[in-house]
Amino acid sequence: MDLKSEASLQILKPLDIVFEGIVNPEKMTKYFISESTGRMETGKDLLWKFPEFPDRFPITQVKVEPLRSIAFVWDPETLVEIQLEAYTDDSTIVKVTEGSKSNTPDNLKWLVSNSGGWANFLACMKAYLEHGIGLRKGAYDFMRKQ
Repeated sequence: MDLKSEASLQILKPLDIVFEGIVNPEKMTKYFISESTGRMETGKDLLWKFPEFPDRFPITQVKVEPLRSIAFVWDPETLVEIQLEAYTDDSTIVKVTEGSKSNTPDNLKWLVSNSGGWANFLACMKAYLEHGIGLRKGAYDFMRKQ
């Protein structure tokens, strides 16, 4: 059985605000990345930088369906899909799936790490979009190369 990383969360904001919070680098840099070379748009390749690491990560094969989904590849073998669904009371359900990879010991480590990473992404996005709080700030400073 292949492995897929999955995480989901309800955000108490309307669909358009959540969508913009993902595709707009001015918003995403408030809770997830520190830099982006542009807005997420279909066919566009980007580079993302995270505050804790010196490397820039290529984001390729971007496909955006406004107010519905965002998909991209950020390593040669895994596709990230973010699905958005309007829910009651002007809230939005966000589901992130990344994968798949064959079931190996190394890929089991990937699964645990990335599932936790996407849960963190969603929690940070929720805190920022609902309350203007930057949960990620300082959270991973210990991971910086000394």
